[in-house]
Amino acid sequence: MKLSATFVSVLAVANTAVASSWFSKSVTTPAYNKWHETELERWLADNDVPYPTPADRKELENIVGKNWNKYAVKPYEEWDPEQLNAYLTLKGMEVKENAETSKDSLIAQVKDSWYESEDHAQEAWTSVKDWILDTWTESQLKEFADKNGIPVPQPRQRDTLLQQARQNYEAIAKRAGDSASYPGNWLYESWSDSDLKSWLDTYGFPTPQPTNRDKLISQVRRNSRLAYLKMQDKSTSATASARAAYKTATDAALNSWSESQLKEFADNNGISVPQGTKPNELRSLIRKNRAEVMGNTVGDQAASTYGAASSKAGNEYAKASDSASLAAQDAFNNVVDTWSVSRLKAYLDARGIPVPQSSKTDELRALVRKNHHKAASGWTAWTFDDFSTENLKNYLANTGDESAKAVSEKADATREDLVSAAQSAYSSASSAGGDTYASVTSYLIQQTDAAKAHAFDVWTDTELKAHLDSYGVPVPQGSTTEDLRAMARKHSTYFKYGTNSPSETFFAKLSEGVQETWDWMKEKVGVAGDAAQKEAADAKAKVDARAEEVRDEL
Repeated sequence: MKLSATFVSVLAVANTAVASSWFSKSVTTPAYNKWHETELERWLADNDVPYPTPADRKELENIVGKNWNKYAVKPYEEWDPEQLNAYLTLKGMEVKENAETSKDSLIAQVKDSWYESEDHAQEAWTSVKDWILDTWTESQLKEFADKNGIPVPQPRQRDTLLQQARQNYEAIAKRAGDSASYPGNWLYESWSDSDLKSWLDTYGFPTPQPTNRDKLISQVRRNSRLAYLKMQDKSTSATASARAAYKTATDAALNSWSESQLKEFADNNGISVPQGTKPNELRSLIRKNRAEVMGNTVGDQAASTYGAASSKAGNEYAKASDSASLAAQDAFNNVVDTWSVSRLKAYLDARGIPVPQSSKTDELRALVRKNHHKAASGWTAWTFDDFSTENLKNYLANTGDESAKAVSEKADATREDLVSAAQSAYSSASSAGGDTYASVTSYLIQQTDAAKAHAFDVWTDTELKAHLDSYGVPVPQGSTTEDLRAMARKHSTYFKYGTNSPSETFFAKLSEGVQETWDWMKEKVGVAGDAAQKEAADAKAKVDARAEEVRDEL
């Protein structure tokens, strides 16, 4: 590894040294605050909350706000004692003595063991597309893709179908003339009435009586979040059970088991065994699944090599370089630990990496870490993530999409409105392909260069805070505009480039603080003091020279 590259990698870690001061508690704006009037009415109707007609948007938002917690965040508060008891039983909990006669006591117990925190629930509703499709069957996802003309690479596996459906979700909502935050009936157009009833039966929700299609869709939509949480919880329990089972399947045990015992273990743990598999092949198959379930694959073990590599670095520069690379990955991991579920999924989507069904937050982080070295691939809807308001308006005005152009001309359009319109216009052009897509990407080349050169420089504090909020990163009280820009650049760089960070992002900062960075590296990887001083002096000269080259290139 070249010296300058080492410092580029190390800086990523040095920049995270102050990160712990960032992540204080913050209150985010409720998701419904940005919903369209029809979405507010739809949510109220789904949850049987009465509202006056006609009513203006402010009135509707106030009514949603008064009912939001008990339906979207803490739905169990509206459950009857029988439902509360059933939940506690399902979770394997004993009802506290005398609690049967006290609904408040039952609610308190359920709250303590609820699927997710209130903050996580609030965050989830800011990006419905990230979870609402997860409870769908593979055949339902295929029908959704076919009906909406979504191209899906072969073989059309569930994870790939889910990824493509998420990427095209907003464009499909736009074609239906609807908003995407709380979806209308368009989302279920490919479902039959029997599909809707089957879904309700699968996840334990009553079928509305009398039944009609609108009521069925309403019941599915209002319970989709709870169904997703149930599915996640079941997956977690299944993983825990599998791990317990695999602990007994040691190499010694496998070698002593008969063929019938091996097959029985495979059947009990959902391992598909091809016909004619020999005992030794069966043992290998079980070992492979054991490694995946127990987190003992090569990829899973990579993170643990950081400590070992650091301790062995000694005074040798080559070893220090290798450790610096691992330190950069460690820094990336630290940043990823602060990201929201929606941002983790976006990182994977931007790289064309399918997100497995029912992925829990830790599993998403593990998948992101596994792909830490990958930069975002080509053009995606996330290309617009760091566009300024002006860049976005220029792009929308030149897409050839009339509705996109109309958004760009709205005087009161927020940056989030513009981003949403840009993502939707891009998804539509991508689906259309041909000259339409070629025209869009040609213009994007110009706009992306302009956006990259001045990323965040002209953003308002409100826009910067909203951008950080999309990562799930709270903003410390008293942060200056420069603080916000620095934070936004940091998270945006990791999101776009992973640990494959471009040199132009770091050289200027390196030339300002090489000695401090090297001191940090010396402490981390054990480089000797005298050698560090000499290397730091040489590095600073090289970094200054390279920084000047980069400025010329830009």
